[in-house]
Amino acid sequence: MIPILTGLSEVAAEYDALLCDVWGVLHNGREAFLPAVDALRRFRSSRGPVILLTNAPRPIVDVESMFQRIGVPLDCYDAILSSGALASDDIGRRVAAAGHTLKVYHLGPDRDGGVLGGLDIERVELQTAEAVLCTGLYDDDTETADDYADLFQQMRANNLTMLCANPDIVVQRGEKLIWCAGALAEAYEKVGGEVIYYGKPHAPIYEASLALAAKLSRRDIHRPLAVGDGADTDIKGANRMGIDALFVTQGIHAAHLGELTAEGLAQLFIVPEAHPRAAIATLVW
Repeated sequence: MIPILTGLSEVAAEYDALLCDVWGVLHNGREAFLPAVDALRRFRSSRGPVILLTNAPRPIVDVESMFQRIGVPLDCYDAILSSGALASDDIGRRVAAAGHTLKVYHLGPDRDGGVLGGLDIERVELQTAEAVLCTGLYDDDTETADDYADLFQQMRANNLTMLCANPDIVVQRGEKLIWCAGALAEAYEKVGGEVIYYGKPHAPIYEASLALAAKLSRRDIHRPLAVGDGADTDIKGANRMGIDALFVTQGIHAAHLGELTAEGLAQLFIVPEAHPRAAIATLVW
């Protein structure tokens, strides 16, 4: 059975760094979760560095701008790593390898365009693109992956690789779940398209976060703890890296789980590659 905690303090002494998810744990896209802010501050002061890992398809400066708008204090963590920043770095490497300006089709809302900032790329229509950067749906309030079936057929016909800057399938916005870039990437793979993913649950973001935590604390990190509300991203990704994970239940799986029970958790985590060390309703100290 997966233990159910009432506070992070029950296990904090076992760990020397915290790799914490953002959406669904620290905020819901509309407002900050202040008890979670307090928990991160307490861990920083008593145990070690806090690195925020987010699948936001945006550069870190944009993530922090959102924090300021919705009330997440910038002093509750040591650093942020975003899937958007990793995607931007990889596109930069692709430009260098190509030796010319890269023609990119941006599949996603204009608000995510910052991930392409400062890169030697030309934003073009699909017909002339060399790659497709997917940051999400154009209108995530009304659309689903089914609305993109024709677009995916065109991408396949042109043999285009999708660079997925957000592997999340859904994310919490207020009380609503909205579709993310990961849902489009999954649909594109189903029609035979090639997808490259950045962020959780893939190893590079964890490797980078551990290296950053060690650099910031000026010591080796021996036992990090990952915190997140996504079974297939936060928990699975941490487990693949041999990192303990604390599952926050009042996030994207809240409606499915209902009342938090050991039996409900056992039904959600039925595969060995995603098994949290413990669960907690919301992140509190």
